[in-house]
Amino acid sequence: MKILHTADWHVGKVLKNQPRIDEQRAVLRDLVRVADSEDVDLVIVAGDLFETAAPTPQAQGLVMQTLMALRSEGRHVVVLAGNHDNARLVQDVYRPVLGELGMHVIGTPQRPDRGGTATLTARSGEQAVVAALPFLSHRHAVRAAEVLLHNPSQHNQDYANRVRAIVGTLCAGFTGDTVNLVTTHATLLGGRWGGGERAVQTLLGYEVPPDTFPVSTHYAALGHLHRYQEIGGPCPIAYSGSPIALDFGEEDNQSVALIVTVTPDSRARIRPVPLTGGRRLATLRGTLDEVVAAGEEAGDAFLRVILTQKASAGLADLVREKLPNTLDVQIDEKFRAQAQAGAVRSRIGRSPTDLFADFLSEKEVDDPRLAAMFAELLEEST
Repeated sequence: MKILHTADWHVGKVLKNQPRIDEQRAVLRDLVRVADSEDVDLVIVAGDLFETAAPTPQAQGLVMQTLMALRSEGRHVVVLAGNHDNARLVQDVYRPVLGELGMHVIGTPQRPDRGGTATLTARSGEQAVVAALPFLSHRHAVRAAEVLLHNPSQHNQDYANRVRAIVGTLCAGFTGDTVNLVTTHATLLGGRWGGGERAVQTLLGYEVPPDTFPVSTHYAALGHLHRYQEIGGPCPIAYSGSPIALDFGEEDNQSVALIVTVTPDSRARIRPVPLTGGRRLATLRGTLDEVVAAGEEAGDAFLRVILTQKASAGLADLVREKLPNTLDVQIDEKFRAQAQAGAVRSRIGRSPTDLFADFLSEKEVDDPRLAAMFAELLEEST
C-alpha cells in the first residue's frame, strides 16, 4: 500500500499583509500531481487545512477542489481538523458533504464506531485500519478540577495520559493482517518546531511521548509542526511539515509531501517528495547598501530586511522602493533605542520642539529633517 501524507496547508494565510492564495493554489496543484504520479492508494491530510477558524469562500473553495482532486482515481482520503481549523465546521459541514464522495473526514474526537477508526480497502485489496484523532485542546482533555488541583507539570502529564488512553481505544481494532495507521494533530515530545506555529499551542508543554502509539502501528502520520521530520518511537513516526513556508522562521524548511510504502508484513518506508509553487522567503541583514546588493540576488523571494544602522525618516520606504518584494523592515536590536534609567526629564516649561528633540534622541533617530518638519508643522498648526 502506498500512502501520501500531508498536513498544515494553512490555506488563507497572509504574510505581512501579503496574500498567499496563488502560491497555495500552485502548491496544492503540485500535491495532486504527486498523488497521481505516485499512484497512491490513500491520502492522509493531518490537520490545519485552513489558517483561521473563519476561512474565506476563496480558501474553502481551494480546499474543496483539492480534496476532490485527491479523491479521484479511487483513492481513499482521510482528513482531520487541526488547531487552526474550525472543528465544528469540519465535523458538521465538511464531514457529511465529503462523506458522500467517499472521504473520511473527522473534526472532533470520536469513538471508534462513530468515525474515530476507519477500515479502508485499497485498490490492491489490502486493508488499512486508520485511527484518527483531530487536535485535542488541553481544555477538553484536562478536567477543570485537575487544572485547579494539580501543578503545571501534572497538567502536562494529565494531558499526555488522556491522549494515550484515547489513542489506545482508537487502535483497539488493529490486527496482524491489516496496515495499521494512526494520524493526529499534536506536539510530539522531541519534535522540532517549524518556526511559524502558534506559540500558545507549542509553548505550554502539552506534548505527548512517542510511545503513545502502540507497537502494532505501521505508521503514525502527524500534523502540527511545520518542519518535515521523522521521530524515533515504537513505530515509524513522521511530520510531513507544511507544503509552503508560512513565516520567515520557516525559510530554511524543506517543503515536501511524504510517500509511505507499507504492507501488513513490512515496516513503513518514508520518502519525502519536494513540492513546488511556493515563493522562497529570505532574511537580509546589513546596512541599506548591503541589503540592497544582497536583494538583487534574491530573485522573486519575499524579503525580511533587518538593518544594522540607526533609524531615519523614510528608511523603510526607501528599502521597499529598491527591493519591491520586501514585506518587513526592522532595525537590528543593537541599533534600537535603549531608554536610560533616570533619564526622564520634566516637561514643565519646555517647548514642544524641545520635547520632540528629546524623543528623537531617546529613540536614537539621527535625522535633522524630522526636527525641521516637526517645527514646520507646529508653526502651521499654531
